[in-house]
Amino acid sequence: MFEAFEIGHAIIWFRIAFLLIAIWMAAEFFFRLAQGSGLSLQSIKDYALWHVIAFIVGGRLLAVIATYQSYTHSPLTVFILWDGTFSFLGGAMGVAGVLFYATRVQRTTFLQWLDILLPATTFGLAFDWFGMFLSAQAYGKPTNVPWGVIFDTFSVRYTVPIHPVQLYYALFYFLLTFALLLIRRYSKRAGAETLIGIFIACTGVFFLEFLRGDFGIPVFALLSDFLYVGFLFLSLGVLALIEHRLTERVNSIYSFSVAALTIAYVIARPWVGVLQYQFRFSQVLAILAILGTVVYVVVHRRKYPHL
Repeated sequence: MFEAFEIGHAIIWFRIAFLLIAIWMAAEFFFRLAQGSGLSLQSIKDYALWHVIAFIVGGRLLAVIATYQSYTHSPLTVFILWDGTFSFLGGAMGVAGVLFYATRVQRTTFLQWLDILLPATTFGLAFDWFGMFLSAQAYGKPTNVPWGVIFDTFSVRYTVPIHPVQLYYALFYFLLTFALLLIRRYSKRAGAETLIGIFIACTGVFFLEFLRGDFGIPVFALLSDFLYVGFLFLSLGVLALIEHRLTERVNSIYSFSVAALTIAYVIARPWVGVLQYQFRFSQVLAILAILGTVVYVVVHRRKYPHL
């Protein structure tokens, strides 16, 4: 694979080169979508430095968590930002955090900004995943399909054809970007791109991750875990919708009850005799993202019926 190329005495790594292209293309796309939606870019300028810091910290933090085994023996290497370990998605999440804070005092809501941040993020992710293919990162499992690839590098533990899962991801995010633009064209309320986009993105991630062959954080989850988390998010959504009708005492009782049930479930979990599944950390995050997005969009639309 073409992990790097030389220009004179300089070595250019494809992973970093395509990451920079992803940042550039996503930022340009984000600004154009914002202008087309009538959103003011003044707040972006006011918090420009914080956006940059949040992008770097978020991208580095998520990447380090996903590959924490590499940093257990040398924790200080976490601060070596130029080693190529960076998550574009984590950077976008950091930017989303700054937008959430900034929109608290603005007329526009966070969901309106999220509707344009999401397609910009998926557009950038397509370039980022193609760069990971060229650098043999996040590789797939062995396969017999005709389009299987062989990576001639020590960083890949397989010497047989494997799934080019990075190309699957790149194509998936390209198609999702165009789908989000179509949804944006015909949607009449804020949140359509976010709700549908995150649902499709997380569903795609959940299934594509089964084709990954590199090392990841294993998460052993019970069937009851998903049922309880789903119940928890559903109850929080219902509470957010009717919160203004409840007294402070009822809210306190509800919060105490949820906390008590959660503690009781955690204690009783080892004795729950249901099926157990092994997932990657990203798959669990995808499930939580879908549940959280559904609750947030429903509450937002109830709170702002005119948007």
